[in-house]
Amino acid sequence: MYLLASNPILSIAAVIPAVILLIKIYKADKLEKEPKGLLLSLVVLGIISTSIAMVLETIGTAVLGAVFTEDTLIYNFFMYFIVVAVSEEGAKYALLKIRTWKSPKFNCRFDGVVYAVFVSLGFALWENIGYVTAYGFSVAITRALTAVPGHACFGVFMGAWYGLAKAGENSGNFRLSKHARRMTLIVPVLLHGTYDFITTLNGWFSLLFIVFVVLMFVYALAKVKTLSKNDYYIR
Repeated sequence: MYLLASNPILSIAAVIPAVILLIKIYKADKLEKEPKGLLLSLVVLGIISTSIAMVLETIGTAVLGAVFTEDTLIYNFFMYFIVVAVSEEGAKYALLKIRTWKSPKFNCRFDGVVYAVFVSLGFALWENIGYVTAYGFSVAITRALTAVPGHACFGVFMGAWYGLAKAGENSGNFRLSKHARRMTLIVPVLLHGTYDFITTLNGWFSLLFIVFVVLMFVYALAKVKTLSKNDYYIR
């Protein structure tokens, strides 16, 4: 952290990608803006979720290492789909739900997207500071183009299902709400696990990673535009 404090350019490089995306998702909320205090608290919860995820990943890594040989295909599969993806997305979702599910401000379908993305980008911002502190400016550029938007995309899909879950509960469709709550975690876990797992593969899988990331970014952006345009109250 001292490196960031002593190097303003490095500080900006670490923080600005998440800030830009936070502003964009805030502007996409057309029907009713969320209180800035609530949004700031979600960013803070995203930061806190990094510590929860770290503890869970430490435990999961120890258990996994006792069962499988490290760096094998099956080890990496369980590492990135279960240990990493479930820990990180689960921590985000748990704090997101605690803070917002019963909030009277959660009264629009698109609010779910806003809330989930703010938590996810709080996580990404803090994680990015750690990476940039350790590895410098070149890593900041790479992560600005991949990892930070990646967390934002995970948040978009989490939030899309989260908003639907709230809408279902408020309308009395509890079966829909239960299904949507499951998908709120399952979808970002699958996307996160795929994102990380592909990076462990060699050869032409590097091209597959690029294709996957581009498609995920494009679909997430389209999802934001559609949900923003068709937002509705769910009181």
